[in-house]
Amino acid sequence: MDAVPTVLEALEPLLDKPGAFVLGSNDYFGPHPKNPFTYFVSPTRVRRSPTVLPTGDLIAGLTGAGWVDLDNARGSLTAGGAVLDLVGLDDPHIGRDAMPAPADRPADADARIGVVHAPYRRALDLLSADGADLILAGHTHGGQVCVPFYGALVTNCDLDTSRASGLHGWPGVRPESGGTGTYVHVSAGLGTSPYAPVRFACRPEASILTLVPRG
Repeated sequence: MDAVPTVLEALEPLLDKPGAFVLGSNDYFGPHPKNPFTYFVSPTRVRRSPTVLPTGDLIAGLTGAGWVDLDNARGSLTAGGAVLDLVGLDDPHIGRDAMPAPADRPADADARIGVVHAPYRRALDLLSADGADLILAGHTHGGQVCVPFYGALVTNCDLDTSRASGLHGWPGVRPESGGTGTYVHVSAGLGTSPYAPVRFACRPEASILTLVPRG
């Protein structure tokens, strides 16, 4: 319940840069003890009496620094001289996603980027159909516990395990290889649940992507 000041302090070196965000389930509700083997059965669910977190304080801290809240919303920012047209969804993992009203891409926009916490297939389909050139997501922890030379065993959503992390084409082949659709990048992220504080064959990561014009 007292984590928001710590989070904002950790993000302080980045808050003076252009930024945008969407929320995930753990921004709304505190973690609770659970059997990790349930991940192999189905995606996790919010329990009936969750610990509600001060989400409003987190949103206020980020938007107060000038970051754009993209939860079921559109926005834009300029970074590195490029104008980015943004569209985001609140977390599909807990059923909070609702696509914002359609909008034409601004004439001066260099790219449209979609953002969603959990890469559920319905969310990727919606953002791709909306014209996103790139979709950014997280949630999967890259599988968190992986099998060497095989990869992730679970994604905690309905995305296939072959796309648990990294850059892929959606719905199929990556565009530079002749596919249609968009790019999806799923970050394996930095953390773990305090009740499953283990990563194996899945190093924590903070992704840096370089966007270049289509060739």
